[in-house]
Amino acid sequence: MDSIRHKADSIHQEELPEEPQNRQKRTNLSTISIYNFASDDALQRQRVKFPLSYYKGDKKANIEERNWKHDNLFTKQHYYTLLFDKEEDMDLVGDTSLTSVQVEWIFVKTRMMKKYYFERIKGAWILEAINLRPIERDENEDFVEFFGHFATDSLFQSQRVCEPLAFVTTDPDDDFSVLETTLDLNQWFAFKPALPAERLSNINYGQRNDDGSPTKNPGTERNRKRVFEYSLFSPESRRMGAI
Repeated sequence: MDSIRHKADSIHQEELPEEPQNRQKRTNLSTISIYNFASDDALQRQRVKFPLSYYKGDKKANIEERNWKHDNLFTKQHYYTLLFDKEEDMDLVGDTSLTSVQVEWIFVKTRMMKKYYFERIKGAWILEAINLRPIERDENEDFVEFFGHFATDSLFQSQRVCEPLAFVTTDPDDDFSVLETTLDLNQWFAFKPALPAERLSNINYGQRNDDGSPTKNPGTERNRKRVFEYSLFSPESRRMGAI
């Protein structure tokens, strides 16, 4: 358990608005709740526990409501990334029983992580704390360094893409079906997705992100709908094996 959870003050449940039951049954933080929090200024202020604990390294500050500035998180981007060690962990995205989730920004160049701590109280997702700190070795520092290089250097990419490259995508004639094929190196450069070079986003639902795992899956979501597009990286060779 992250130590910041012990530092954040408790929330008085009777003071919190309750999430509508019909919405709670069909969604979780990754869909309507997180989008509404980031898009609606009035709702965001209701769902932040003020004074908000803000940790920067070992220093703590409190943000009062009058000093709070609206945070769009990643809703202004065309896509955002989710990091998984195992493909089956992607099922956690739809788990409505979760009560604790962290939304993360991973800044590639500075090796910093900004983490937003959300707790679900009486069905409502509440932001309890924010923590900005250097990335530790057990939180994918090596992968971040590799990915920053991979995303910006086409020559490096050509050395680190497996051939043939497994390719899975949606069927243009059927949104509920997928197509599975392979690409050669030239086709990779033609079909490769946009690769975030400055920062990676992540929502931690409880999945483990270990730099020594057999694969790394930076899953991609667009417009709050998951698409069949993710990459597999081998930690031994740092080579892409699928997309």
